[in-house]
Amino acid sequence: GLTVTAQLAPVAKDFAIDDVPVSLLGLTMPALSFALSLGLVFNGLSRPFFGWVSDHLGRENTMALAFFLQGIGVCALFLFAGHPMLFVLFSAFVYFTWGEIFALFPATCTDIYGRKFAATNYGMLYTAKGMAALLVPTGNVLTAVTGSWRGVFMTASAFSVAAAVIALLALKPLRMRAPKHRHGLD
Repeated sequence: GLTVTAQLAPVAKDFAIDDVPVSLLGLTMPALSFALSLGLVFNGLSRPFFGWVSDHLGRENTMALAFFLQGIGVCALFLFAGHPMLFVLFSAFVYFTWGEIFALFPATCTDIYGRKFAATNYGMLYTAKGMAALLVPTGNVLTAVTGSWRGVFMTASAFSVAAAVIALLALKPLRMRAPKHRHGLD
């Protein structure tokens, strides 16, 4: 999600589609503007959607699903970035799969550590996202060195799939071992 958000404009420019008009749902906009606008709408819609999914499948299963889908979406965004309509649609899809963190991370944090200091704990957890943003400029360096966005997008895709595995193999057992009073009942 961070990679796509930070690099969407340079990618659109490099693929020469940033100003190409795209018509969808009765609207016509430049591809980059449409991708950003639709992406934000889908990101917002994903929060209640994945919250609902989490209530039925469990938090870690939902995270794994969203992270895995994001890995596919990031890969597809790169593969079809030269097609303006697909650029818009896959951008929206990636934003959709990224929005679940805003519903699931605070709930999972509270499940594991309890309600006491929930805001502080979530603030610390969210700081990791800020630290991850420090890696985003490496994408520019990698692209400059290789002359392609392939490495950036394939790495981001691999990280998303790895996060799906971690959600199931590390986070799920951690939450299951948390004292019962920490599962939001304290």
